[in-house]
Amino acid sequence: MADYQVRSWSSRDGLRLHFRDYPGDPARPPVLCMPGLTRNARDFEALAEHLSDLGWRVLCIDLRGRGDSDYAKDPMTYHPGQYVQDIEALLEAEAISRFVSIGTSLGGLLTMLLALGGADRIAGAVINDIGPVIETEGLDRIRSYVGQGRSFETWMHAARALAEAQGDIFPDFAITDWLRMAKRTMAVGSGGRIAFDYDMKIAEPLDAAPEGAAPDLWPAFDALAGRPLLLLRGAHSDILSAEAAQEMAARNPQLELVTVARVGHAPTLDEPVAVAAIERLLAALA
Repeated sequence: MADYQVRSWSSRDGLRLHFRDYPGDPARPPVLCMPGLTRNARDFEALAEHLSDLGWRVLCIDLRGRGDSDYAKDPMTYHPGQYVQDIEALLEAEAISRFVSIGTSLGGLLTMLLALGGADRIAGAVINDIGPVIETEGLDRIRSYVGQGRSFETWMHAARALAEAQGDIFPDFAITDWLRMAKRTMAVGSGGRIAFDYDMKIAEPLDAAPEGAAPDLWPAFDALAGRPLLLLRGAHSDILSAEAAQEMAARNPQLELVTVARVGHAPTLDEPVAVAAIERLLAALA
């Protein structure tokens, strides 16, 4: 099992932001893992250990307001543009000029936005169940639970609540899988209750967003042209449609599209088919 260092960097507005730093070959570009909206660095712990054992340095970040990172003083800074600024500050602090990106959901959007700001530094990318076209059904589902602030007496209560809420997303999960997910997504609070490990105020920008046409994200995706890409899609995803995934593959001949069977949004990256695909992409870059 690979060891990691618990480290931090500073945002430009003064927040202390947390990341796990797994060791690897300094001659290779590091792997930067960016989680989904309500998730944190722990989502990548099994994958990061595996990739570190294969010789890759892996940085797994907690976005502001998640995990061990500081909560924002202004909740309206919980938006993708600010997250990109925070990641830019990390890259500067760590003197990283070139990296491999692994982004789940929101993290995949951030990968595309980082490419807009300078695609040459991205050696390759894994985009996990997200694309330039985001399905309304999935967005509505996410809005329905973000910021609800539920808490639980025990880890088993937490695991069973996840199973009830997300059983259709991961139909093959056993109770041990739900316990593992609970411990990735939740933490014990000061009062001893177990709660989701993020600032409930991340919902405020979502609630305040105007209705209407979504921004055109195809230019951000197209900025990744010319480098190895892997697109993972949960077979039952309500965020990334099969049609949008096929369009992404058609626009970028260097993209490998892998569908993860019997999974919704989003694959956990523990699935053997996902791990094998990530290994293929990294082998092309080693």
